[in-house]
Amino acid sequence: MRIEIDPDICIGAGQCVLTAPGVFTQDDEGYSMLLPGREDGAGDPLVREAARACPVGAITITDD
Repeated sequence: MRIEIDPDICIGAGQCVLTAPGVFTQDDEGYSMLLPGREDGAGDPLVREAARACPVGAITITDD
């Protein structure tokens, strides 16, 4: 699995961080980003739910 966040779409709602805090965080400006080393989701079962929770669809998950 590979997770990508489109910074041009992200509005910083933080729903991904609330849903899967072990994978997502927010930068100093409030925009979502992946925690270092978590680009593959780190086996967190809530990653897909976090992507669905994004109100603007900024998170893309692809299966390898």
